[in-house]
Amino acid sequence: MMSAPEASPAKQSDSSERRCGLVAIVGKPNVGKSTLLNALVGQKISITSRKAQTTRHRITGICNRGNSQFVLADTPGFQTRHASALNRSLNKTVLGAIIDVDLVLFVVEAGQFRQADQRVLDLLSPGIPVFLIANKLDTVKQRAELAPWLQKMQTLHSFAELLPLSAKNSRDIEHLLAVCEKYLPQQPWWYEADELTDRSEKFLASEIVREKLFRLTGDELPYTSTVVLENFEEEAPLKKSQKRLIRISATIVVERDTHKAMVIGDKGERIKRIGTEARMELEKLMDAKVFLELWVKVRSGWADDEARVRAFGYE
Repeated sequence: MMSAPEASPAKQSDSSERRCGLVAIVGKPNVGKSTLLNALVGQKISITSRKAQTTRHRITGICNRGNSQFVLADTPGFQTRHASALNRSLNKTVLGAIIDVDLVLFVVEAGQFRQADQRVLDLLSPGIPVFLIANKLDTVKQRAELAPWLQKMQTLHSFAELLPLSAKNSRDIEHLLAVCEKYLPQQPWWYEADELTDRSEKFLASEIVREKLFRLTGDELPYTSTVVLENFEEEAPLKKSQKRLIRISATIVVERDTHKAMVIGDKGERIKRIGTEARMELEKLMDAKVFLELWVKVRSGWADDEARVRAFGYE
């Protein structure tokens, strides 16, 4: 589990006044769910890119605000277009995340609502409060057109709250937390005050490499490419003044030889850049010295192979 570096415990009143609840963040691919999670937590714990289906696991982020603890579950975008073994696994993750939660943040792009959004909305259980999060408000040119759109949205579902916002705007995030707080049940906190996520550093390492892979290959590389961590070793510093040392080796798995050449790049320049950017971010995230070694392997058809999907760490 990852904790905030040098975080001081938040002040809490009597335990009877504390609030804690599970909040699921759901929506179709590429509406900004991971960006929203990172903004709510206050630190990057979920990777982002323009490529759809970047998030492939349920990632829990923890945000403490006064006497309230928000346990935030980011989920993969619900996939309706392709029925591969990988996508079935991702959709199963989404369905598991929306059961027994206290609140659902249903994220759409402000001013837009398509069939894929409706299919996600249809998954939500009655009786659980749902907020409509109209994200990417900063990209809307005609704000006046949002009012009739919001009225129309309210006819589709009895939303507890309608909140147009930009996940990149800190004031919007603070307002969202204040509104969410009223929906959290009164109960003890589930996590310590300095914890950020239930995911390990090993998991985050593979995710950061995958993010750089997608960002530096753009639309050229199919989203089915993945990263498998082969080794993660931590060495204690020899002196107190030194940072710990983490040695990581990972394999980038692609489906074709042409994809492998694309990842490696001319004279190995692209994979070198992927490794450098991933290493720099990991050193900052983990407050450690990181040695990162990357390999590329071809595993044709892995995303349609149930056994291989599980072997690569998907539920």
